[in-house]
Amino acid sequence: MARIEFQNLAHAYAPNPATLDDYALQPMTMVWEDGGAYALLGPSGCGKSTLLNIVSGLVRPSEGRVLFDGRDITGLSPRERNIAQVFQFPVIYDTMSVFDNLAFPLRNRRMAARDVERRVHEVAEILDMTRELPRKANNLSADAKQKISLGRGLVRKDVAAILFDEPLTVIDPHMKWILRRQLKKIHQQLKLTLIYVTHDQVEALTFADEVIVMTNGRVVQKGGPDALFLRPDHAFVGFFIGSPGMNLCPVDLDADGIRIGTQHLRLDAHTLDTLKHASGTLTLGIRPEFVRVVSDGEPGAVQANVLRVQQLGNYQLVTAQCDGHTFRAKLEPHLRVGEGAVWLKLAAAETVFFSNDERIVR
Repeated sequence: MARIEFQNLAHAYAPNPATLDDYALQPMTMVWEDGGAYALLGPSGCGKSTLLNIVSGLVRPSEGRVLFDGRDITGLSPRERNIAQVFQFPVIYDTMSVFDNLAFPLRNRRMAARDVERRVHEVAEILDMTRELPRKANNLSADAKQKISLGRGLVRKDVAAILFDEPLTVIDPHMKWILRRQLKKIHQQLKLTLIYVTHDQVEALTFADEVIVMTNGRVVQKGGPDALFLRPDHAFVGFFIGSPGMNLCPVDLDADGIRIGTQHLRLDAHTLDTLKHASGTLTLGIRPEFVRVVSDGEPGAVQANVLRVQQLGNYQLVTAQCDGHTFRAKLEPHLRVGEGAVWLKLAAAETVFFSNDERIVR
């Protein structure tokens, strides 16, 4: 396995980029530690596949360097980098048995037959595929075929890293849950360096030790699930992480607080002083999990009009509007909330503020 380092890395598909908007991957410096599990998370077109292809050697960056364990591999081919890659759709040999599919990368490297046998059985046991080893691959289901692809990536012990490019897209939801658990178990057992690309936040947050969130070719935050949920460094992270995402609302400073439209929201002195020293457009962010319905006129609350109440089993999702701004609240299912006027508490310990979309540290 390898420690992967990016030094002033950037990539533009067109020559002579003049602005940051011309980059598919904006300039960045970052380290992925040996044996870590990382996820690249973001919407389509955000740059995550470009970054993965730079790691694999399929794309050579227009700027900067990539190092494996301190060695500059920027100009090396995929084969010379000694990586394994698992793609969105299963890449297997249908006419071969499961055993032969798993053994193929090892036989290609002229490993002794006895060692091949042992290693294939080790990986098959991890993937719960021992009974399928004699079967032809073309007779298996889509999820079983994808497990073979995963196994082909795992079977080699000498790889620098294993790259997963949305490997569970074609798998049904129940099997996704099972395979995610198996990947997590594999990482804990084998301590491999795993890089996982996905647009699915559940996959990223349950798989990775650290998630790299990307948008518009830029890395906006790198961190664990708690940090991404509670302390988003960028408004996009707040919006993208969570279901539904963070409530984001532009605000204006007032004498002893802020204004949302025509309504006043009083803040504590420390928060207010911090916001006064910030520049640019101010945005309030609070997750639906932390919005509460409170009594008339309670400090930190504003009046809103309930538009919709959705009962979703273990919680109810309330959608309300305050001076043209929409807020969502995840409330206990037994709480009686009807359409009409309510007071929503938005100033809480979990409330965050952004200046020009960057979180203001309080």
